[in-house]
Amino acid sequence: MQNIARLATIALPTALLLCACATTASAPLPEGSDVALEQKAYVDGPLVQPVEVIEDSRCPMNARCVWAGRVRLKMVWFRGNGKMHAFEATLGEPVQLADGQFTLESVRPEKHSDVMIKPSDYRFSFRFAGGL
Repeated sequence: MQNIARLATIALPTALLLCACATTASAPLPEGSDVALEQKAYVDGPLVQPVEVIEDSRCPMNARCVWAGRVRLKMVWFRGNGKMHAFEATLGEPVQLADGQFTLESVRPEKHSDVMIKPSDYRFSFRFAGGL
């Protein structure tokens, strides 16, 4: 009987510790660089998610263009109160978000005239300059 009680005193805390580790071992959200479509990320405060590439008219690296083109993204901002706010981000153009400026700083991979970029290949870098 003493052996069962001793075993229970050791086994129960060990099992609880293992359970706690399993629930906290999820991967942390990335910061504002190297973010894929549909991936949430913290960008110097706000929690955002790029949802869709609306436009990618960048001049291909292996071409000459009159216009450099642009990239526009459909985005979602997850507000602190649990509500979502849809907005659009254009490469290099700050947009007002909360108490600051949100900017889509870079888009990868570079565009080439002979290669189609799959949505899953896109990676984005963002910056947020807060107000206060």
